[in-house]
Amino acid sequence: MLMPGSAPFRADHVGSLLRPPRLLQARAEHRNGTLSTAQLEHIEDEAIREVIGLQEGIGLRSISDGEFRRTLWHMDFLTRLGNVQATRSPVQISFHTAQGSLQRSPSATRVVGKLSRIEPIFVRHFEFLRCHTRQTPKLTLPSPSISHFRGGRSAVDSNAYPDLEEFFADVGRAYRAEVADLATAGCRYLQLDEVNFAYLCDPALRSQVRSLGEDPAALPDLYARLINDCIRPRPAGMRICMHLCRGNFQGAWLADGGYEPVAETLFNAIDADGYFLEYDSARAGGFEPLRWVPKGKRVALGLVTTKTGQLESKDALKRRLDEAARYCPLEQLALSPQCGFASAERGNPLTPSEQAAKLALVVNVAREVWSDA
Repeated sequence: MLMPGSAPFRADHVGSLLRPPRLLQARAEHRNGTLSTAQLEHIEDEAIREVIGLQEGIGLRSISDGEFRRTLWHMDFLTRLGNVQATRSPVQISFHTAQGSLQRSPSATRVVGKLSRIEPIFVRHFEFLRCHTRQTPKLTLPSPSISHFRGGRSAVDSNAYPDLEEFFADVGRAYRAEVADLATAGCRYLQLDEVNFAYLCDPALRSQVRSLGEDPAALPDLYARLINDCIRPRPAGMRICMHLCRGNFQGAWLADGGYEPVAETLFNAIDADGYFLEYDSARAGGFEPLRWVPKGKRVALGLVTTKTGQLESKDALKRRLDEAARYCPLEQLALSPQCGFASAERGNPLTPSEQAAKLALVVNVAREVWSDA
Protein backbone atom coordinates (compact mmCIF):
# COMPACT_ATOMS: atom_id res chain seq x y z
CA MET A 1 0.00 0.00 0.00
CA LEU A 2 1.25 3.48 -0.86
CA MET A 3 1.54 5.39 2.40
CA PRO A 4 1.62 9.20 2.80
CA GLY A 5 5.20 10.38 2.87
CA SER A 6 6.47 7.46 0.81
CA ALA A 7 9.37 7.98 -1.56
CA PRO A 8 9.42 9.39 -4.12
CA PHE A 9 8.23 12.35 -2.11
CA ARG A 10 5.66 14.71 -3.64
CA ALA A 11 8.52 17.14 -4.28
CA ASP A 12 11.68 15.21 -5.04
CA HIS A 13 14.81 15.37 -7.16
CA VAL A 14 17.05 12.94 -8.98
CA GLY A 15 20.23 13.48 -6.97
CA SER A 16 23.18 15.13 -8.69
CA LEU A 17 23.73 18.86 -8.16
CA LEU A 18 26.07 21.49 -9.58
CA ARG A 19 29.55 21.30 -8.05
CA PRO A 20 30.86 24.55 -6.56
CA PRO A 21 33.96 25.98 -8.29
CA ARG A 22 36.26 25.33 -5.32
CA LEU A 23 35.33 21.62 -5.42
CA LEU A 24 36.02 21.40 -9.15
CA GLN A 25 39.38 23.10 -8.57
CA ALA A 26 40.21 20.72 -5.73
CA ARG A 27 39.43 17.69 -7.86
CA ALA A 28 41.64 19.02 -10.64
CA GLU A 29 44.48 19.60 -8.17
CA HIS A 30 44.02 16.11 -6.76
CA ARG A 31 44.29 14.62 -10.25
CA ASN A 32 47.53 16.46 -10.97
CA GLY A 33 49.00 15.51 -7.61
CA THR A 34 49.09 18.89 -5.91
CA LEU A 35 46.30 18.12 -3.43
CA SER A 36 46.27 15.10 -1.13
CA THR A 37 43.33 12.71 -0.83
CA ALA A 38 42.75 13.87 2.75
CA GLN A 39 42.68 17.53 1.64
CA LEU A 40 40.23 16.70 -1.16
CA GLU A 41 37.95 14.83 1.23
CA HIS A 42 37.94 17.80 3.61
CA ILE A 43 36.81 20.10 0.79
CA GLU A 44 34.21 17.52 -0.33
CA ASP A 45 32.88 17.31 3.23
CA GLU A 46 32.48 21.09 3.45
CA ALA A 47 30.76 21.29 0.05
CA ILE A 48 28.38 18.45 0.92
CA ARG A 49 27.39 20.03 4.23
CA GLU A 50 26.58 23.23 2.35
CA VAL A 51 24.52 21.49 -0.34
CA ILE A 52 22.62 19.58 2.33
CA GLY A 53 21.74 22.93 3.87
CA LEU A 54 20.61 24.23 0.48
CA GLN A 55 18.22 21.31 -0.03
CA GLU A 56 16.84 21.48 3.49
CA GLY A 57 16.36 25.24 3.24
CA ILE A 58 14.37 24.84 0.03
CA GLY A 59 12.10 22.36 1.77
CA LEU A 60 13.06 19.09 0.13
CA ARG A 61 12.41 15.95 2.16
CA SER A 62 14.91 13.75 0.30
CA ILE A 63 18.50 14.90 0.60
CA SER A 64 21.44 13.78 -1.54
CA ASP A 65 25.12 14.58 -1.30
CA GLY A 66 24.86 16.02 -4.82
CA GLU A 67 27.12 13.15 -5.96
CA PHE A 68 29.94 15.53 -5.05
CA ARG A 69 32.42 12.68 -4.50
CA ARG A 70 31.90 11.33 -8.03
CA THR A 71 33.43 12.19 -11.38
CA LEU A 72 30.71 10.52 -13.43
CA TRP A 73 27.33 9.17 -12.34
CA HIS A 74 28.11 5.50 -13.03
CA MET A 75 31.84 4.96 -13.50
CA ASP A 76 32.94 5.70 -9.92
CA PHE A 77 30.84 2.78 -8.73
CA LEU A 78 31.30 0.26 -11.54
CA THR A 79 35.08 0.57 -11.79
CA ARG A 80 35.46 -0.25 -8.09
CA LEU A 81 34.05 -3.70 -8.73
CA GLY A 82 36.71 -6.36 -9.12
CA ASN A 83 37.88 -6.98 -12.72
CA VAL A 84 35.88 -4.10 -14.18
CA GLN A 85 37.87 -1.60 -16.24
CA ALA A 86 36.93 1.70 -17.81
CA THR A 87 36.78 1.87 -21.60
CA ARG A 88 34.82 3.65 -24.32
CA SER A 89 31.69 2.33 -25.96
CA PRO A 90 32.34 0.83 -29.42
CA VAL A 91 29.33 2.78 -30.69
CA GLN A 92 29.51 6.46 -31.65
CA ILE A 93 26.38 8.28 -30.52
CA SER A 94 24.92 11.71 -31.11
CA PHE A 95 24.15 13.93 -28.17
CA HIS A 96 21.66 16.67 -29.02
CA THR A 97 21.36 20.28 -27.92
CA ALA A 98 19.31 23.23 -29.11
CA GLN A 99 22.45 24.40 -30.94
CA GLY A 100 23.02 21.09 -32.77
CA SER A 101 24.48 17.63 -32.23
CA LEU A 102 27.85 16.39 -31.07
CA GLN A 103 29.36 12.98 -31.67
CA ARG A 104 30.68 11.15 -28.66
CA SER A 105 31.86 7.69 -27.66
CA PRO A 106 30.42 7.36 -24.16
CA SER A 107 32.13 5.90 -21.12
CA ALA A 108 31.63 2.17 -20.75
CA THR A 109 33.15 -0.77 -18.90
CA ARG A 110 34.96 -3.95 -19.82
CA VAL A 111 34.85 -7.04 -17.62
CA VAL A 112 38.26 -8.77 -17.76
CA GLY A 113 37.75 -11.52 -15.18
CA LYS A 114 35.35 -12.70 -12.52
CA LEU A 115 33.37 -9.72 -11.29
CA SER A 116 33.15 -9.23 -7.54
CA ARG A 117 32.57 -6.60 -4.89
CA ILE A 118 35.89 -6.33 -3.12
CA GLU A 119 34.77 -3.85 -0.45
CA PRO A 120 31.92 -1.44 0.31
CA ILE A 121 31.83 1.25 -2.36
CA PHE A 122 29.42 4.08 -1.46
CA VAL A 123 28.60 3.05 2.11
CA ARG A 124 30.94 5.60 3.70
CA HIS A 125 29.49 8.30 1.44
CA PHE A 126 26.03 7.46 2.71
CA GLU A 127 27.11 7.42 6.34
CA PHE A 128 28.44 10.98 6.06
CA LEU A 129 25.21 12.12 4.41
CA ARG A 130 23.03 10.43 7.04
CA CYS A 131 24.95 12.08 9.87
CA HIS A 132 24.51 15.58 8.45
CA THR A 133 20.86 15.77 7.40
CA ARG A 134 17.66 16.01 9.42
CA GLN A 135 15.62 14.74 6.48
CA THR A 136 15.66 11.45 4.54
CA PRO A 137 19.12 10.74 3.09
CA LYS A 138 18.96 9.37 -0.45
CA LEU A 139 21.70 7.47 -2.25
CA THR A 140 21.93 6.73 -5.97
CA LEU A 141 23.57 3.77 -7.68
CA PRO A 142 23.95 3.10 -11.41
CA SER A 143 21.54 0.44 -12.58
CA PRO A 144 23.21 -2.96 -13.04
CA SER A 145 22.07 -3.03 -16.67
CA ILE A 146 24.83 -0.55 -17.54
CA SER A 147 27.39 -3.34 -16.94
CA HIS A 148 26.12 -5.03 -20.10
CA PHE A 149 24.23 -2.62 -22.35
CA ARG A 150 27.00 -0.44 -23.78
CA GLY A 151 29.17 -3.31 -24.95
CA GLY A 152 27.00 -6.42 -25.01
CA ARG A 153 28.63 -9.82 -25.09
CA SER A 154 31.95 -8.44 -26.38
CA ALA A 155 32.42 -6.33 -23.22
CA VAL A 156 32.42 -9.40 -20.96
CA ASP A 157 35.44 -11.71 -21.00
CA SER A 158 34.34 -14.99 -22.58
CA ASN A 159 37.01 -17.01 -20.73
CA ALA A 160 35.76 -15.81 -17.36
CA TYR A 161 32.14 -16.03 -18.46
CA PRO A 162 31.46 -18.49 -21.28
CA ASP A 163 27.83 -18.31 -20.13
CA LEU A 164 26.49 -14.77 -19.59
CA GLU A 165 24.04 -16.05 -16.99
CA GLU A 166 27.04 -16.61 -14.71
CA PHE A 167 28.07 -13.00 -15.27
CA PHE A 168 24.62 -11.69 -14.40
CA ALA A 169 24.62 -13.86 -11.26
CA ASP A 170 27.90 -12.28 -10.13
CA VAL A 171 26.53 -8.79 -10.82
CA GLY A 172 23.55 -9.66 -8.64
CA ARG A 173 25.76 -10.87 -5.80
CA ALA A 174 27.89 -7.70 -5.92
CA TYR A 175 24.89 -5.38 -5.84
CA ARG A 176 23.11 -7.33 -3.09
CA ALA A 177 26.19 -7.01 -0.90
CA GLU A 178 26.31 -3.23 -1.41
CA VAL A 179 22.55 -2.85 -0.82
CA ALA A 180 22.75 -4.95 2.35
CA ASP A 181 25.60 -2.85 3.74
CA LEU A 182 23.75 0.35 2.87
CA ALA A 183 20.69 -0.96 4.70
CA THR A 184 22.81 -1.76 7.76
CA ALA A 185 24.16 1.80 7.61
CA GLY A 186 20.59 3.11 7.77
CA CYS A 187 19.75 3.69 4.11
CA ARG A 188 16.00 3.62 3.56
CA TYR A 189 15.86 5.42 0.21
CA LEU A 190 17.88 4.02 -2.68
CA GLN A 191 17.65 5.02 -6.33
CA LEU A 192 18.89 3.07 -9.34
CA ASP A 193 19.82 5.32 -12.26
CA GLU A 194 18.64 3.42 -15.31
CA VAL A 195 19.31 4.77 -18.80
CA ASN A 196 18.91 1.68 -20.90
CA PHE A 197 15.15 1.22 -20.62
CA ALA A 198 14.79 4.77 -21.94
CA TYR A 199 17.36 4.18 -24.69
CA LEU A 200 15.34 1.16 -25.82
CA CYS A 201 12.45 3.52 -26.59
CA ASP A 202 14.48 5.13 -29.38
CA PRO A 203 14.36 3.37 -32.78
CA ALA A 204 17.85 4.56 -33.72
CA LEU A 205 19.38 3.21 -30.53
CA ARG A 206 17.51 -0.07 -30.91
CA SER A 207 19.27 -0.43 -34.27
CA GLN A 208 22.63 0.18 -32.61
CA VAL A 209 21.81 -2.51 -30.04
CA ARG A 210 21.27 -4.94 -32.90
CA SER A 211 24.69 -3.99 -34.29
CA LEU A 212 26.20 -5.27 -31.03
CA GLY A 213 24.49 -8.62 -31.56
CA GLU A 214 21.76 -8.05 -28.98
CA ASP A 215 17.98 -8.24 -29.34
CA PRO A 216 16.40 -4.96 -28.16
CA ALA A 217 13.04 -6.67 -27.73
CA ALA A 218 14.52 -9.16 -25.26
CA LEU A 219 16.62 -6.77 -23.16
CA PRO A 220 13.82 -5.25 -21.02
CA ASP A 221 12.88 -8.66 -19.60
CA LEU A 222 16.55 -9.58 -19.15
CA TYR A 223 17.30 -6.34 -17.32
CA ALA A 224 14.16 -6.59 -15.20
CA ARG A 225 15.31 -9.99 -13.92
CA LEU A 226 18.81 -8.61 -13.29
CA ILE A 227 17.54 -5.59 -11.35
CA ASN A 228 15.25 -7.77 -9.24
CA ASP A 229 18.13 -10.10 -8.47
CA CYS A 230 20.25 -7.15 -7.36
CA ILE A 231 17.68 -5.78 -4.89
CA ARG A 232 16.41 -9.02 -3.35
CA PRO A 233 15.67 -9.73 -0.62
CA ARG A 234 14.33 -6.24 0.01
CA PRO A 235 15.88 -4.84 3.20
CA ALA A 236 13.16 -4.01 5.71
CA GLY A 237 11.83 -0.49 5.27
CA MET A 238 13.98 0.41 2.25
CA ARG A 239 12.24 2.17 -0.64
CA ILE A 240 13.90 1.50 -3.98
CA CYS A 241 13.15 3.76 -6.93
CA MET A 242 14.40 3.98 -10.51
CA HIS A 243 15.29 7.03 -12.55
CA LEU A 244 14.97 6.68 -16.31
CA CYS A 245 17.30 8.96 -18.25
CA ARG A 246 17.61 9.75 -21.94
CA GLY A 247 21.16 11.04 -21.56
CA ASN A 248 22.39 14.04 -19.62
CA PHE A 249 25.76 15.44 -20.69
CA GLN A 250 26.32 19.15 -20.00
CA GLY A 251 22.77 19.94 -21.09
CA ALA A 252 22.73 17.56 -24.07
CA TRP A 253 20.55 14.48 -24.43
CA LEU A 254 20.76 11.27 -26.40
CA ALA A 255 17.48 9.38 -26.80
CA ASP A 256 14.01 10.20 -28.09
CA GLY A 257 10.78 8.26 -27.91
CA GLY A 258 7.94 7.61 -25.50
CA TYR A 259 7.93 4.88 -22.85
CA GLU A 260 5.39 2.62 -24.57
CA PRO A 261 7.88 -0.04 -25.80
CA VAL A 262 9.05 -0.78 -22.23
CA ALA A 263 6.21 0.44 -20.00
CA GLU A 264 4.51 -2.84 -19.13
CA THR A 265 7.80 -4.50 -18.14
CA LEU A 266 9.17 -1.40 -16.43
CA PHE A 267 6.21 -0.84 -14.15
CA ASN A 268 5.07 -4.41 -13.51
CA ALA A 269 8.05 -6.77 -13.84
CA ILE A 270 10.51 -4.77 -11.71
CA ASP A 271 10.16 -4.79 -7.93
CA ALA A 272 10.73 -1.04 -7.57
CA ASP A 273 8.56 1.15 -5.35
CA GLY A 274 8.68 4.23 -7.55
CA TYR A 275 10.01 5.81 -10.71
CA PHE A 276 11.46 9.13 -11.88
CA LEU A 277 10.44 9.69 -15.49
CA GLU A 278 11.70 12.38 -17.83
CA TYR A 279 8.81 14.44 -19.18
CA ASP A 280 10.38 17.84 -19.78
CA SER A 281 9.95 17.89 -23.55
CA ALA A 282 8.08 16.30 -26.45
CA ARG A 283 10.91 13.80 -26.95
CA ALA A 284 9.59 11.87 -23.94
CA GLY A 285 6.25 11.21 -25.61
CA GLY A 286 2.84 11.35 -23.96
CA PHE A 287 1.52 10.23 -20.61
CA GLU A 288 -0.38 7.22 -21.99
CA PRO A 289 2.23 4.67 -20.80
CA LEU A 290 1.36 5.64 -17.21
CA ARG A 291 -1.74 3.48 -17.55
CA TRP A 292 0.56 0.52 -16.82
CA VAL A 293 1.54 1.82 -13.36
CA PRO A 294 0.00 -0.55 -10.76
CA LYS A 295 -1.52 0.51 -7.48
CA GLY A 296 1.04 0.88 -4.73
CA LYS A 297 3.73 2.49 -6.90
CA ARG A 298 4.47 6.19 -7.28
CA VAL A 299 5.83 8.07 -10.28
CA ALA A 300 7.71 11.37 -10.01
CA LEU A 301 7.12 13.25 -13.24
CA GLY A 302 10.23 15.08 -14.38
CA LEU A 303 8.44 18.12 -15.76
CA VAL A 304 11.12 20.64 -14.76
CA THR A 305 14.16 20.52 -17.02
CA THR A 306 17.72 20.61 -15.72
CA LYS A 307 19.13 21.29 -19.17
CA THR A 308 18.52 25.05 -19.20
CA GLY A 309 18.04 27.74 -16.60
CA GLN A 310 14.69 28.95 -17.93
CA LEU A 311 12.11 28.57 -15.18
CA GLU A 312 8.86 26.78 -15.92
CA SER A 313 5.52 28.31 -14.95
CA LYS A 314 3.46 26.96 -12.08
CA ASP A 315 0.30 26.90 -14.17
CA ALA A 316 1.94 24.92 -16.97
CA LEU A 317 3.25 22.33 -14.49
CA LYS A 318 -0.18 21.96 -12.89
CA ARG A 319 -1.83 21.50 -16.29
CA ARG A 320 0.62 18.73 -17.15
CA LEU A 321 -0.01 17.01 -13.81
CA ASP A 322 -3.71 17.11 -14.61
CA GLU A 323 -3.03 15.56 -18.02
CA ALA A 324 -0.96 12.78 -16.45
CA ALA A 325 -3.70 12.09 -13.90
CA ARG A 326 -5.94 10.94 -16.76
CA TYR A 327 -3.77 7.81 -16.94
CA CYS A 328 -2.45 7.41 -13.39
CA PRO A 329 -4.24 8.69 -10.26
CA LEU A 330 -2.88 11.99 -8.90
CA GLU A 331 -2.37 10.24 -5.55
CA GLN A 332 0.28 8.08 -7.24
CA LEU A 333 2.13 11.01 -8.80
CA ALA A 334 4.86 13.36 -7.63
CA LEU A 335 6.93 16.15 -9.18
CA SER A 336 10.66 16.45 -9.81
CA PRO A 337 13.27 17.81 -12.19
CA GLN A 338 13.68 15.56 -15.21
CA CYS A 339 17.27 14.54 -14.41
CA GLY A 340 20.20 15.48 -12.25
CA PHE A 341 21.83 18.87 -12.63
CA ALA A 342 25.32 17.39 -12.99
CA SER A 343 25.60 13.77 -14.09
CA ALA A 344 29.29 14.50 -14.59
CA GLU A 345 31.36 16.81 -12.42
CA ARG A 346 31.10 19.45 -15.16
CA GLY A 347 27.38 20.03 -14.90
CA ASN A 348 24.59 21.39 -17.05
CA PRO A 349 24.60 24.98 -18.39
CA LEU A 350 22.69 26.80 -15.68
CA THR A 351 23.72 28.76 -12.60
CA PRO A 352 23.48 27.70 -8.95
CA SER A 353 20.73 30.28 -8.42
CA GLU A 354 18.78 28.89 -11.38
CA GLN A 355 19.21 25.39 -9.95
CA ALA A 356 17.88 26.55 -6.57
CA ALA A 357 14.93 28.28 -8.23
CA LYS A 358 13.96 25.11 -10.05
CA LEU A 359 14.13 23.01 -6.88
CA ALA A 360 12.07 25.61 -5.02
CA LEU A 361 9.52 25.61 -7.84
CA VAL A 362 9.12 21.83 -7.49
CA VAL A 363 8.53 22.19 -3.76
CA ASN A 364 6.07 25.07 -4.10
CA VAL A 365 3.99 23.43 -6.83
CA ALA A 366 3.86 20.15 -4.93
CA ARG A 367 2.60 21.93 -1.81
CA GLU A 368 -0.18 23.53 -3.82
CA VAL A 369 -1.21 20.27 -5.52
CA TRP A 370 -0.94 17.69 -2.73
CA SER A 371 -1.98 18.13 0.89
CA ASP A 372 0.76 15.72 2.09
CA ALA A 373 3.62 17.47 0.25
